[in-house]
Amino acid sequence: MTQRWPELDYEADRRVIETLHAYLQVMGKLPTRALPWCNHSWHLALRVVPRGFRSYPVEMPGGEAEVIFDCLSSAVAVESSTGFADGFEVAGQSVARFHEQLAGLLRHAGVSTDISGAPNEVETAIPFHEDTDEREWDEATLARIHRAFSDANRVFERFRSGFVGKSSPSHLFWGSFDLAVTRFSGREAPLHPGGFPNLPDRVTREAYSHEVASAGFWLGGGGVDEAAFYAYGYPTPDGFGEAAVEPEAAYWHGELGEFVLPYAAVREAEDPERALMQFLESTYAAVADRGEWARDRLEIPLGQYGEPYDVEAQREG
Repeated sequence: MTQRWPELDYEADRRVIETLHAYLQVMGKLPTRALPWCNHSWHLALRVVPRGFRSYPVEMPGGEAEVIFDCLSSAVAVESSTGFADGFEVAGQSVARFHEQLAGLLRHAGVSTDISGAPNEVETAIPFHEDTDEREWDEATLARIHRAFSDANRVFERFRSGFVGKSSPSHLFWGSFDLAVTRFSGREAPLHPGGFPNLPDRVTREAYSHEVASAGFWLGGGGVDEAAFYAYGYPTPDGFGEAAVEPEAAYWHGELGEFVLPYAAVREAEDPERALMQFLESTYAAVADRGEWARDRLEIPLGQYGEPYDVEAQREG
């Protein structure tokens, strides 16, 4: 059994990470195409579940269906409310073969949604059916990756409980391949410039239509060659990069415009969950204070029942 906060090595694991990312890109087309648009693309994200990653349920004749990427048995399954349950093993097959298998499984289940296409948010977007190179795979690496996402997700969900304003779930975006949780001030934001590779600017601009304080976890790449946590605000408040954040291992990454906390520093901390919570809370406070968010209206103690905002009391005060 993989223990909590397992060791991750981006360079050693990179080929398996790239393979998993490519497979999840295929899987992510199902909710993207089948579900009504939900604000900030939340419908297309995957959820971290005990055995792997799960799509939101999609409608099918007579019921609903979902796709589960089972990281413990290295398999993909489609299950439905009509009683259908079937899947296939994952063993490093090409993306073209993975796409063919998943598309066929969905058809067999009675789901007619087309999942063809190409990956998003990557520089080289080879259409799924043309990506015929065999991929590297390792079940032990997959189990460690899932365990790390599960540990991050657990802390993110607890962090989410301290906010009564609009907040996203803790969810996995398969395009950028990061787990993210986002809080909103409630105010509109300046038009985002867009510019993400193979992603329409209209999608990015809708995602950042309102002010955010966002935090997340990813396995490495994009200027940080190790697994790490990140935090940023949009728009970036004046002086944000000069804020004092915790824990001590966190640092400002000027090129990314984000605070970064190495996963290894969290893993090696005496209390990993406390170290990560310090990062989430201090970076959020840096955004909210410098952005003049109405924190007294938006925050409650973690994990406690939130009393409704007392408008009359505020008027009297």
